[in-house]
Amino acid sequence: TICVIINLIFLYCRVSALAVPFPSQWEASIAVRSLSPDREPRKGGITRTLSVTENILSVKWTADEARVLRVAIASFLDHLALVMETMDAFGQSVPQ
Repeated sequence: TICVIINLIFLYCRVSALAVPFPSQWEASIAVRSLSPDREPRKGGITRTLSVTENILSVKWTADEARVLRVAIASFLDHLALVMETMDAFGQSVPQ
């Protein structure tokens, strides 16, 4: 049973997901388009998937190592904060 627990912890450390609610689907779409060009380095041993469902931006990472996962998530959160600050600074002009 200890091996099973260790394997579960190891798996948990290498896969992570995040759901970010936005005021509207339009704003979530702006965020995903702004963050999509920033691909993870190929040598990094990590993949990232972005999607939008209604007003929720969903992100999933899968990494070879927990350290790589931690760095990728921290970098993504920095970029996400910048996108949100920019949206706040320039306002949300909803298309008509």
